[in-house]
Amino acid sequence: MGRIVWLASYPRSGNTWLRAFLHNLLRDPDLPYDINRLQDFTLIEAQARWFQALDPRPTETLTKEEVAALRPRVHQAMTRAFPDTVFVKTHNALVEDRGTPLISLEATAGAIYVVRNPLDVAVSYAAHFGVSLDEAVSALCEPDTQSIANTRHFVYELFGSWSQHVGSWTASPNPALHIVRYEDMQDAPRRAFGGIAAFLGLEPGAARLDKAIRHSGFRVLQEQERRRGFRERSLKADRFFRSGRSGEGRRALTQAQIDRLVEANGAEMRRFGYSPLTK
Repeated sequence: MGRIVWLASYPRSGNTWLRAFLHNLLRDPDLPYDINRLQDFTLIEAQARWFQALDPRPTETLTKEEVAALRPRVHQAMTRAFPDTVFVKTHNALVEDRGTPLISLEATAGAIYVVRNPLDVAVSYAAHFGVSLDEAVSALCEPDTQSIANTRHFVYELFGSWSQHVGSWTASPNPALHIVRYEDMQDAPRRAFGGIAAFLGLEPGAARLDKAIRHSGFRVLQEQERRRGFRERSLKADRFFRSGRSGEGRRALTQAQIDRLVEANGAEMRRFGYSPLTK
């Protein structure tokens, strides 16, 4: 039985990019790892099958209270998926919901947290969830934002506002927590991804690290999706891997939308170098 290393982020912040890198680093394939096999050894916390293993009823018929009560047992079941480290993707904030922790610390070994400029997150969020930019901005600004009700394939997640989510995971320094900025994954990939490898206690060597970075590059992921599709794509979006660029929010959002995001999330934005408005 292993323990969980959470791959945590607000939605549309680079979590899947991180998962692709880990597969390419740990498996060291000759060709880029198939994006439709990213669940080979990175689990998805909200995936319905884990909950149905404990309660066979269709997950869309479960209440959120019932899902919340199942979560600690699901996390314990996940620790038995592999004999050592178990990587699990989550978009949940590190808080309690309905009287139950969304993240079971008893099952946890550590976490890698990816943070991204909320202006860019808002644009990507709107495209992924099929909502307007105003609705996306509201989601990132309003307390206790949640995904929709339980569905056939996924149970609900509680994001909170962008600053709630970021603060819940990063406010208290912890040697078991590694924080990486999406923008640094773009601009300084060897340092950013090398830091992730070092946090995991790995020493892959420069050639292997560089190959894993190349194989999980954004254009590689886009091309894989173009040729084969991506099973994790939202049905409300025409593609999962969009532009991947930083700075898109400043161009796509109105000044009023930007002002609202900064007003609601300014303290955490300043902590990570996003305010004054930079990358």
